[in-house]
Amino acid sequence: MAGRFAPRPTRTTVRGGHVVVPGGGVPRQAPVAGRTRTWTPSGPLDLGLVLGPLRRGPGDPTFRATPDGAVWRTSRTPAGPGILRVVLRAGVARGEAWGPGAEWLLHQLPELLGASDDPDAFEPRHRLVAHTRHRRPGLRLTRTGLVLESLIPSVLEQKVTTDEAYRAWRLLVRKYGEPAPGPAPDRMYVMPAPRTWALIPSWEWHRAGVDNKRASTILRAVRVAARLEEAVGLDPVRAQARLEVVSGIGPWTSAEVVQRSHGAADSVTVGDLHLPGIVGYALAGDRDADDAVMLSLLEPYAGQRHRAARLILLSGRTPPRRVPKMPRGDIGRL
Repeated sequence: MAGRFAPRPTRTTVRGGHVVVPGGGVPRQAPVAGRTRTWTPSGPLDLGLVLGPLRRGPGDPTFRATPDGAVWRTSRTPAGPGILRVVLRAGVARGEAWGPGAEWLLHQLPELLGASDDPDAFEPRHRLVAHTRHRRPGLRLTRTGLVLESLIPSVLEQKVTTDEAYRAWRLLVRKYGEPAPGPAPDRMYVMPAPRTWALIPSWEWHRAGVDNKRASTILRAVRVAARLEEAVGLDPVRAQARLEVVSGIGPWTSAEVVQRSHGAADSVTVGDLHLPGIVGYALAGDRDADDAVMLSLLEPYAGQRHRAARLILLSGRTPPRRVPKMPRGDIGRL
């Protein structure tokens, strides 16, 4: 059976991948001008690589890449909802924002695009990793400065297929979020506020395909949302520890969050269904590697293990499928 089924993107490889941002479109003139800011990165910058991990599937209502080469992204900031449009022209990033959170989003723009990241601190130890780094010089690790917007979709992705998780996020944000401010592309929304998440009826979670365990974890998290958002002021290790105080949030989920909220270069996603096998296969030809083997293989990259894992995912070297793709479930039809 080996090799019979063509490799398909998994949740892990999708997150480690690259959102395609058109590069040759005609610049779009927004009908309503927003607040703007420009920032010049110190090295190569690829918007698709940097912001790609923030997209939750091609239908994510909080994220959009448009034909004019722009990336649009909504956020619920400490100042309120907002939307940010980012374009890269001649090596200069230009951000334009609308809504009550516009000023906060523009202040955060350099961090969002990897200003606090140091790609030069990474030293490849394997030929595959070195080759991928050479092909992807624009990879920087984003730092959003927001916890809940990464935590909730990460909880939705616990122990289900990618399609199920993305569908749940899409349905819940569109139904309970609010339309994006400013001249946003159609069907873009800002994720619900913590209190709104807390008031979602149980049957709506069910209709979205979210079981009681994941829904309950989200409800516990939004009740202490302020304390969780304070974790952005902690180092990634302490931030993960704070997140894991909430029942239902373990090392897998907390790592997925701080990789985005903190730009944590060393936070490895353990407990993943696919990642150990991918890393094991890419670095040692061991498709059956577990977390212990994966961490051992990544040990030479201590301090930069998350970046190493992303480069491995971007290399495209994944083990061939031996079994059919996991069937999609939908408890909302039960």
